[in-house]
Amino acid sequence: MTKLLLGPVLSFRGVSESGTWKVSALMGIKDSEAYPEVFVDGKRAPAPAVLLRHKGVIYLRYNLSCDQCEAERRVEYSVLGIAQKWSFTVPGKDFAPRMAYVSCNGFSDPNGVRKLIKSENEVWGDLLCSHDKAVRPSGYKLDKEQLWHEQRTHAKGLQRFHLLLMGGDQIYFDSIWEDLKPLKEWIGLPREKQLRYRVSKRLDQKIEDYYISLYSARWLPKERNAWGSNKTSNDCANGMARIPTVMMWDDHDIFDGWGSYSPEMQQSELFSRLFFHARRAFWIFQMQHAADSLPDLEHQSSLEVRNDDPLFRPIKWSQVLKEDDLALPLLDDQPGFTFVHRAGSVALAVADLRTERSQEQVLGPETWRSFQNWLSSINANNREHSGTDCQHLLFMSSVPVVHPKLSLAEAFLDSFGSEHVLDSSADDLKDHWTHNDHEGERKRLVDTLMRAAKTQGMRVTIVSGDVHVAAWGVVSRNDVPPGENWAQVQQLTSTAIVHPSLVSVMERLFFHVLNNVAKGEQELDVNLTARMMLFPGANRYVMAARNWLALELDLGDGASDSKLWATWRCETKASFTNHLLAIDGKSPAPSS
Repeated sequence: MTKLLLGPVLSFRGVSESGTWKVSALMGIKDSEAYPEVFVDGKRAPAPAVLLRHKGVIYLRYNLSCDQCEAERRVEYSVLGIAQKWSFTVPGKDFAPRMAYVSCNGFSDPNGVRKLIKSENEVWGDLLCSHDKAVRPSGYKLDKEQLWHEQRTHAKGLQRFHLLLMGGDQIYFDSIWEDLKPLKEWIGLPREKQLRYRVSKRLDQKIEDYYISLYSARWLPKERNAWGSNKTSNDCANGMARIPTVMMWDDHDIFDGWGSYSPEMQQSELFSRLFFHARRAFWIFQMQHAADSLPDLEHQSSLEVRNDDPLFRPIKWSQVLKEDDLALPLLDDQPGFTFVHRAGSVALAVADLRTERSQEQVLGPETWRSFQNWLSSINANNREHSGTDCQHLLFMSSVPVVHPKLSLAEAFLDSFGSEHVLDSSADDLKDHWTHNDHEGERKRLVDTLMRAAKTQGMRVTIVSGDVHVAAWGVVSRNDVPPGENWAQVQQLTSTAIVHPSLVSVMERLFFHVLNNVAKGEQELDVNLTARMMLFPGANRYVMAARNWLALELDLGDGASDSKLWATWRCETKASFTNHLLAIDGKSPAPSS
C-alpha cells in the first residue's frame, strides 16, 4: 500500500495560452519505494519531477494540469494504492476564479494552543465545509451566507473556491531556537559573540534537516493513517489537497522577524545559514521547484553603496526555469520570488517582501523596476494572452499597507534596540509598512498601484495577513473627484487561520489601543490619506478573532457593473460570523 509522507499539496501554476489550467501536486514518499501512479481527470498523470532527495525521502511533483472548458467543472484525482480520492474545481474559460485567502497557519509560541477558544483546526474546518460539501460532518447546519452558495456551486456538484491564496507564515520555524541545542545556547551569548559565532558543518546539517523535516511534520494530518482510508480531518493538509494554492513567504517561514534585525545581525554567519536553508526549503515545498534549480543570491559588491540593505544581483528567472513547463511565472530581473498570475479578468501580483528586506528596505531597486514594468503593460499582455482585459488586480502583501500606526510604541521599542529572537514585539512593528523607516516605500507602492489602476483601467485591492486581526482600510487621493476609482485602493486584512488572535489580558489591552488609534487618519502625503474603516457588520475597526476571507469577482453585465465581493468568516465562541463587503469594480477608460 502506498504511504504518503507528505501531500498531496496542490499548487496553481497559471493558465497557458491554449487554455490549460496548470496545477501541480507535491508528494513525499520513501526513497526506496516506486513512484506512485497518479490519475487526474480519468487519465494517468505524466511521470513526476524529482524536487529533492533527503534522508531516505524523495519529494515529487506531479502534473495535474487539465483543460478549461466553457463552464467550470470538477476534476478528480487519485493515487494508486490509496483509497481516498480528491478533487479540485476548474473555472470556465476566461472566468475569474473564486478565491479564499488565509495566513498565519501555526504558532509562534508552542503554548499558543492554550489561547484558542476552539480546536486548532476549527477555522480550517469552516473554510473546508464552505468549500466542499463532501467534507461536511453529519448533522452540519448551514448559515445564511453559506446557503447563498449552495445553488451556485454545491448543488451543481462543484466546489466553491478555485484558488487558495496563502499570504505568509504557512509554517512557523520559530521552534528551531528551542529544538536545536546549539541555537538555544546561542541565545544566551553576549551580542558580540553572537555576531562572531561560527556554524560548524554538523550544525549546518542539523539546520538543513530541520527546515526540510518540519514541513512533513506540520503539513500532515494529526492522524497519519487518514491518508490510507476514507477518513479525513479538516485541517491545512486537507485544504491544500483540495484547492490549488498560491503561496508567498513571510518572516515565520524563515524565523520570526527575519529582515528587521540590525544589518550586523542579518549578515552574521548564523543568520545567513538559517536564511539559506529556509529559502531552499521554501523553494521546494511552497514554490514546488527542484532544489538544484535554485540559484544562489549574489551580492552586488562592485557597487559603491552602503551595505545596510541587501543588494543582490537580479536573476533572469525565465532562463533559470526555461526547461520547466510548470515553472511559476516569476518576474525577470529581480533577485527575489515575486510572481504574477492572470486568470480571466483578474490579475494576481504576489510580492516577495522578505528576500531583500532590511530595517529600512522592503523591496530592492531591481524588484521595483521589474514590478513597475509588468504593471505598465498588464492589459496589453492580458489581451494577447486571453483576449480579455484585467478588471481587478489583487496585490498580495504579506504585511498590511493600511493599518493603525503605533508611533509611540515604535519609539518606545526602538529606544531599547532589542534583537532577541524569542521576543517579537519590536521586530513586528519594524515589519509594518506603517513604520517610519518604511513610509517612503509605502508611498511608492501606493503611487505605483494607483498609477497602474489609472493607466490600465482597472481596480486594485490589497490583501494581507500577519497582524492576527481582521480589518478593512482604504488609501485614497484627496485631489481627485469622487467616482474616480483608480484613486482609491482598498486594503483587506485576514489573519490568522490557526494562530490565536489577541486573547490574553495584555493582548486585549493592546487591541483596545489598536482600535482607538485606528480612528485617526494617516496623512501619507499632501494629497494622500490612509484610514481604517469600521469593520463590516461591527462597531470596531479591527476584529480580534481568527478568520479567513472569501474573494469573488462578479462581472455583472459588463466591466462597469463588476464588484469584488469580500466575505470574512470570523470565529466566535458559538460559531462563525459573516462580514460582507462589496468593492465597486467600475473603472475608467485606460489613459496614458
